[in-house]
Amino acid sequence: MRTPLISPFRRVSPASIRTQPHQPGDNLRGALLMCFSMVGFTCNDTVMKFVTQDMPLYQAMTLRGLAVMVGIMILAQRDGGLRLQVPRTDRVAMAFRIVGELGSTVLFLNALQNMAIGDLSAVMQSLPLVVMLSAALLFGEKLGWRRMSAVAIGLIGVMIILRPGSDTFGIWSLVALAAVALVAMRDLVTRTVGRGVSSITIAFYTAMTVTLMGFLASLWQGWVMPGISQILLLMLGGAFLTLGYMTAVAAMRIGEISYVAPFRYVSLIVAIVAGLLVFHEWPDIWTWTGAALVVGAGIYSIWREAQLKGE
Repeated sequence: MRTPLISPFRRVSPASIRTQPHQPGDNLRGALLMCFSMVGFTCNDTVMKFVTQDMPLYQAMTLRGLAVMVGIMILAQRDGGLRLQVPRTDRVAMAFRIVGELGSTVLFLNALQNMAIGDLSAVMQSLPLVVMLSAALLFGEKLGWRRMSAVAIGLIGVMIILRPGSDTFGIWSLVALAAVALVAMRDLVTRTVGRGVSSITIAFYTAMTVTLMGFLASLWQGWVMPGISQILLLMLGGAFLTLGYMTAVAAMRIGEISYVAPFRYVSLIVAIVAGLLVFHEWPDIWTWTGAALVVGAGIYSIWREAQLKGE
């Protein structure tokens, strides 16, 4: 996950998503964009984990958030500028979505500071399964026994990664699970936001509120004088986060969802490589086993959903 500013796992498709690619190669381009998106999100996570070793978390959130807001405004100029007006009928949903975003961001970043990035990424891969199960419970979406079995296997994989009752299971494992729950809530609320509210508008409001919350929390936590290298890294992290969001949206608009979506699991590979190269972290056999179950269950669920839509 990347830091959850805007999740690539949301199940609401913009109005312009095409159910079939119109040109040869659209699926390949969509898959490449999804890979770029996952690299962007995970590189942002790596930057934040590295910078917050020496800088207070909420100061880093504030500085990175300012960079993200500037990036969003620059990108919005290509489409005629930001449209900040939100219809009255969508304001309650937007408010709940922001609450989910704020909570999940704080929990995720705190867990990121205290967990191996590969372990946390493996846990976050369960998000599509959690969203699928929550949609069935809250919206009455039908899940057959195959997809229900996939959800159960994926959640077992999460438990294998976290290993409740072992020395590795602690408060930060629970924080990671709470972050997954809040991101799922945010994504489900997003389904009720009208399509008249653009993705860039949602991104800006989210970045603005997360930045404001980070600033207020930083007044309690305190600030340190940042070095030039830290500022440059946070600007890079903001660029990675903006890139990740924009390419995720583009990926879902270009190719078939069933073809493009499985490439989101590239983030786990990137997280493991980043953990090894930057933090000298290497997942143990339990994390590998649990991650294989989570990813396998997620890919099967996506494939099965595509099969059902084609029937």
